[in-house]
Amino acid sequence: MIRPYQSQHLTPLLIDDPAERDKAKREADQLPSVLISSASAANTVMLGGGYFTPLSGFMDKSDAMTVSKTLHTQDGLFWPVPVLCRTETANGLEVGHSVALKDPNLPDNPVIAIIDNVRIEDLDQSEVREICGQVYRTHDPGHPGVKDFVEQGNVILSGPIRVLNFSYFETEFPDTFRTAVQIRESIRSLGWNRVIAFQTRNPMHRAHEELCRMAMNRIGADGCIIHMLLGRLKPGDIPADVRDAAIRAMVDGYFEPGKIMISGYGFDMLYAGPREAVLHAIFRQNMGATHFIVGRDHAGVGDYYGAFDAQTIFDREVPKGALDIEVFRADHTAWSSKLRKVVMMREAPNHDVSDFMLISGTKLRQMLSRGEVPPAEISRPEVAQILIDHYQNNP
Repeated sequence: MIRPYQSQHLTPLLIDDPAERDKAKREADQLPSVLISSASAANTVMLGGGYFTPLSGFMDKSDAMTVSKTLHTQDGLFWPVPVLCRTETANGLEVGHSVALKDPNLPDNPVIAIIDNVRIEDLDQSEVREICGQVYRTHDPGHPGVKDFVEQGNVILSGPIRVLNFSYFETEFPDTFRTAVQIRESIRSLGWNRVIAFQTRNPMHRAHEELCRMAMNRIGADGCIIHMLLGRLKPGDIPADVRDAAIRAMVDGYFEPGKIMISGYGFDMLYAGPREAVLHAIFRQNMGATHFIVGRDHAGVGDYYGAFDAQTIFDREVPKGALDIEVFRADHTAWSSKLRKVVMMREAPNHDVSDFMLISGTKLRQMLSRGEVPPAEISRPEVAQILIDHYQNNP
């Protein structure tokens, strides 16, 4: 099996032993505590589940700034985005002591983790701006990732952590949420060797379905992991439970049994385009995938990134040999009226734009909101009906 990123073993930071975890919970009740941001809680979940291997905790300001500028930590680890714990205030906290981190995404804000030997630093506005410019390539507050980053508290807490739970993800998505550890165990038990992963924050339509099938066939994959983001998205995106149902309807109806693993991970979307595509590749290597699909405008939003910037970053900025996972580079996929199938557009000679059935995301949402089933070449009817029900119940 492919090794974890820059490590021989996964480093999940969840306290695995139930007795030790209960002891840590009692300890946390006696510690000074602080409410952290949603993004910080998501980082905690990812650290707990092994997706951030080989990190041992949150980055300090020096690492955050160095990663933003050079894509490397102070000790030379290639890493694409800062992994921070941010809060509004450090009142009552002492440097070098332990701190209980409270989850903003659950009622009563239970403790999600403990930072030991904490370091406390402030990000000033110029540093926030610099990170946004480097990671998101824009300072525009209209960019949802920038907006979220700017609005988080500017106190940084760093140090090794002990994770106590996975927030709401295990209870709200018991059939879907999986840690990197659990996915590796599933791959091993299935006997898969070549495994391709597909990232999604959206429902999957016909083009996505066929892209997964194409990729599996071309690399000779034993299976494909459809790995959906379950955390916070921008307003207007489809909620995770609806996406989950739509993806399961597609897989159950149209894929060969035993070839697809549906799973999800507890992370808030960054919309950081190329930088986030590299982070996504690290996640998938850590969970055991050997190949990862990176398509057009992967992890992008609006017109902030070029159509294929998320692919070219692997050539221009990822050091040779840093990643073991292989990237499957996909073009825009669409139904060809000439060939009567979904194809990658760059692989369809003698085609004009009019030979493809193309519907914008905006137009598709408008159709679904009106209760109109899109053409079968665009969306499977079972998927469309789930989305129609959602839009009509949430006008």
